[in-house]
Amino acid sequence: MAKLYFYYSTMNAGKSTALLQASHNYEERGMRTLLYTASVDSRSGGRIHSRIGIARDARHFFPALDLREDIASAHTASAVACVLVDEAQFLTASQVKQLGAVVDELNIPVLCYGLRTDFLGELFPGSAQLLAWSDNLVEIKTICHCGRKATMVVRVKADGTAEREGAQIEIGGNERYVPLCRRHFSQAVAGAKIPG
Repeated sequence: MAKLYFYYSTMNAGKSTALLQASHNYEERGMRTLLYTASVDSRSGGRIHSRIGIARDARHFFPALDLREDIASAHTASAVACVLVDEAQFLTASQVKQLGAVVDELNIPVLCYGLRTDFLGELFPGSAQLLAWSDNLVEIKTICHCGRKATMVVRVKADGTAEREGAQIEIGGNERYVPLCRRHFSQAVAGAKIPG
């Protein structure tokens, strides 16, 4: 029976690497996968790119795209064994429900990978909906500079302190975002300089 999965974490935990490995596992057995990434993140030219250097082409999702319709059309043309979605925090609430319909109506497993919270510790809309609608929630762990599990992420200013306001979405990598444990996140948003 197909399920909707949400693999979540902070930055630098290996979400994209895990997604690409999962796709490889299906394809190695002769099964077709569909990979999606957010069109808002254009850093890798529309590819899913892991920090360890592996990458794959992917379809783009954007707010107006009906994912159920797009996946059903692709599945009709050639059977799809699994759908994998990177940057799932950028899904809309209705797109998460569309992915639920892919699971329930088309019996295709959907694996979503994304951030749980933004740089202020607030849920992304897509992540909130995935936390509510997914059959399985899986945390992918990474560590803070202190060695504890990192559960939060801060956006870093040029002076090494955390930004405490701004747009929820600003695309960036290691140069802008740092994963932290809750303790160091709280200190950073209170004004402490971020080690690094």
